[in-house]
Amino acid sequence: MKKQQKHFVIEALLKQGNVATLSQLYHLTDVSSWQTKTPFASIRRILQTNAEFFKIQPGLWGLTEYKKEILEKFAIKDEKIINENEFTHAYYQGIIAEIGNKKQFKTFVPAQDKNKLFINRKLSEIVTTDKCDFTYPEIIRFAKTIDVIWFNNRNLPNSFFEVEHSTDFKNSINKFFELQDFRARFFIVAKEERHKQFDSIINASIYLPIKDLITFKNYESLVKQYEKEMTLIEKEI
Repeated sequence: MKKQQKHFVIEALLKQGNVATLSQLYHLTDVSSWQTKTPFASIRRILQTNAEFFKIQPGLWGLTEYKKEILEKFAIKDEKIINENEFTHAYYQGIIAEIGNKKQFKTFVPAQDKNKLFINRKLSEIVTTDKCDFTYPEIIRFAKTIDVIWFNNRNLPNSFFEVEHSTDFKNSINKFFELQDFRARFFIVAKEERHKQFDSIINASIYLPIKDLITFKNYESLVKQYEKEMTLIEKEI
């Protein structure tokens, strides 16, 4: 009996410990017998239309057979998968760091986050530097708490990222305010549903000096960029 396409995807997930990003599945799934010019689209369709798979986060899939174990491992509540928890935050930190690595930046996360899990690896295994000493100590005090920093080959910051799931953005924006004199980009990463809330805060007169320096990036667009970077497709940021 000919093996169905979904079974190749299941095998790829099993290789990754029952959990994998979409980009990992693009690389690991054996599509040599599929006779299609669009295997990535086929993989996405298979994941979305078969009960054997469930969506954990945008761009992250698990095997339904092991759903209970997967959710317990990442402390995710079944009734609301995308919830405010340590895994959600670390997941997006890991994605941002991996994009930065792909772009050949040095990547940094705060010391208190290094042991948090990005799927099956600690963030410390993904980032490429633990140094954040590019300027005066009073400014470094703020920088060291930024969720992810990309440094260029001169060890100066290229981009700062703050992942915001439920707080009101002000703490992150205040950090960016202290760092505004650097020729760097500032990103708030959050759910698209919070875009209007971000706009209402950043438009306050107190933030006028940095309003145009900060970009809102939603989870979905970040994950799409991650998939493109990991598959050597068009770049965005």
